[in-house]
Amino acid sequence: MTDLPHPSNMTMNAEQIKQIIAAGLVCEHITLDGDGRHWYATIVSAEFEGKRAIARHQRVYATLGNKITTNEVHALSMKTFTPSEWAAQSV
Repeated sequence: MTDLPHPSNMTMNAEQIKQIIAAGLVCEHITLDGDGRHWYATIVSAEFEGKRAIARHQRVYATLGNKITTNEVHALSMKTFTPSEWAAQSV
């Protein structure tokens, strides 16, 4: 019998998480910082137009799928912006 790591012991790095989010959500900008368990993201997507913060976050969580429930991504805090909101932040 092979000893496989328990899902709660597997962690992902920032680049892997960014790739998963970008594969499921067209992003104009994405940054991700964290310590391997707790992540902080800034995500800019036109798909956020007309959506409240909770719907935007649910959309991002949907891209991660079971990575959240299996604890590969323990915690993800995020700031989500539409392109126009992001442009206003840069002023």
